[in-house]
Amino acid sequence: MPCRLKMSLNAISKIWSFFVWAGVGSFLGLLAQTVGVETCPSVCRCDHGFVYCNDRGLTSIPTGIPQDSTTLFLQNNHINNIGIPRELLNLLKVETIYLYRNSLDEFPTNVPKYIKELHLQENNIRAISLDSLSKIPYLERLHLDDNSVSAVSIEEGAFQENKYLKLIFLSRNHLSSIPIGLPSTIEELRLDDNRIATISENALRHLVGLKRLVLDGNLLTNQGLRDKVFMNLENLIELSLVRNILTSPPTLPITNLQKLHLQENHINRIPSNAFSYLRQLQRLDLSNNNLTNLPQGIFDNLNNLSQLLLRNNPWYCSCKMKWVRDWLRSLPIGVNARGLMCQSPEKVRGMAIKDLAIAMFGCNNISSENTFTMTTPTIGTSVGISVTHGYWPSFESKRPNWKKPDRSKNYQPTAVPGSGAVRINVKSVSVNTIHITWKISLPLTALRLSWLKLGHNPALGSITETIVHGGRSEYLLTALEPESSYRICMVPMETSNVYLLDETPVCTETQTSSLTMHNPTTTLNREQEKELYRNTSMPLAGIIGGAVAVIAIALLALVCCYMHRTGTPFSKTCAYSRGRRRKDDDYAEAGTKKDNSILEIRETAFQMIPMNSDQAAKEEFVIHTIFPPNGMSLYKNNHSESSSSNRSYRDSGIPDSDHSHS
Repeated sequence: MPCRLKMSLNAISKIWSFFVWAGVGSFLGLLAQTVGVETCPSVCRCDHGFVYCNDRGLTSIPTGIPQDSTTLFLQNNHINNIGIPRELLNLLKVETIYLYRNSLDEFPTNVPKYIKELHLQENNIRAISLDSLSKIPYLERLHLDDNSVSAVSIEEGAFQENKYLKLIFLSRNHLSSIPIGLPSTIEELRLDDNRIATISENALRHLVGLKRLVLDGNLLTNQGLRDKVFMNLENLIELSLVRNILTSPPTLPITNLQKLHLQENHINRIPSNAFSYLRQLQRLDLSNNNLTNLPQGIFDNLNNLSQLLLRNNPWYCSCKMKWVRDWLRSLPIGVNARGLMCQSPEKVRGMAIKDLAIAMFGCNNISSENTFTMTTPTIGTSVGISVTHGYWPSFESKRPNWKKPDRSKNYQPTAVPGSGAVRINVKSVSVNTIHITWKISLPLTALRLSWLKLGHNPALGSITETIVHGGRSEYLLTALEPESSYRICMVPMETSNVYLLDETPVCTETQTSSLTMHNPTTTLNREQEKELYRNTSMPLAGIIGGAVAVIAIALLALVCCYMHRTGTPFSKTCAYSRGRRRKDDDYAEAGTKKDNSILEIRETAFQMIPMNSDQAAKEEFVIHTIFPPNGMSLYKNNHSESSSSNRSYRDSGIPDSDHSHS
């Protein structure tokens, strides 16, 4: 028995110790969880590695952020550089920080070392230093949009330690050039809405891994883009040059380019070989430019083209655009071409080029006008060019040979004066379009064409100029104002011709067509119809208005007669409202008036009854309380029928009876 008892006690002690240790373990686990929860700052919310401290009005980053945090949301606060504590460096698992829309004026330095994505948009950061970027060598994506970064404020070699950087956003800053020293690992670069006017050939040469380049909203011109600026971008897939000042597409020897955005520029000509290298191009957008036509075969090499956007261009549907109609009709179903709508001549305005009949192009000699040939000039061979409307041949083409005069001989330049070298003819073809043709008596390299709306001050920038190649003989001015007079001038730009010693402009004046000339009957008929309806509706309205006025007067007379006979107001059934009283009823509300009368309350209405015929003293009056009939209270209250009838006076601060002297 003692042995069995001893064994039982041992078993009980083991079971008891098991439960004790299990309880201790559970308590420690709960304690650990409680401690973990408590480490989250009180102003933030922590959830599985995500710390939400955004939109709290914070001026500094709170301390006590959990060590296992991976993403910090700190946007939409007032955090400044001083408010970033050094404790943030200990958060080795943090990979993403959102600090946009704060009050930072310098690039933050106390950033976790292993961070990969940093959002600093909409601050006031002015400089980027090597010291700040070298502390975050594993950074992959840097967002610095909407700050005050300039080209000179980026330290030379600032990105040399960032070997993993793939994306840089510097939109809407103060950059005047592309930053120097960007790492070659960058795949996407956004520099839109800055002040970049020129890009040197070496600015992008080392960015061989670049896939997407956005340069929208800058000041780029064809002269500001060097010929070889995009030469080494072999992996570039998307290029955007929207809202710049380009007059023709830049040189693009990029074989892998798939998307090209050129809308909202000043493009008025496209060389025939502009897209010859872009065999992988899938999307081309040339909307909102000044194109009037396209050189034949411009899209022949674009075998992968699926989207072609050409909206809002002043297309001139002459015989030189007939090939576009044939090309559109031959496109496969998968190709989406939009925006080829005729703007002039007036007879085809608003019609789709694809739907035009051949006769509507006005081709008198199709074989001569519908061809485009260009021969590469070589020594001893001639050059044959048939210029389409709106196309400018390359200035590198060989000019026809003609013998220069010997300057050693004394030629008289009076044979052909400079002012007679050009003869201009103008014709208004629509309400906002003028067609210019000219003839030249001597070979010229180029002419300067300018036009000005009369009545405008030239100092305000109303003069528009363009350079026209000497081989052209016509030009189309578009987007003009209707019924406006314009002064058009041309100046020869030949400097080697001794017969053109004088560069006096040859000018003429013309006027755009009137809006009523193109649809006179429609406008007139509409006005007549409006006037007809206007004239017929006025007598009817007068009759109806008069009848309504007579009926209203009759009803008002009946009402007044009834009130005069009965002597009772209409307000018996209406509840008294303080909000409806007039300004001169302040005395009546208190039960008195200036003429020493008494307010007699009948039900919920009131009436003024004089006290006596004798006038009271000027400085003395008496206030009496008069109860409503049948013991009614002044204000109906279904819940307080037993309350005293004079309570409303008492509540308003007026005693039941009082003699007062002013």
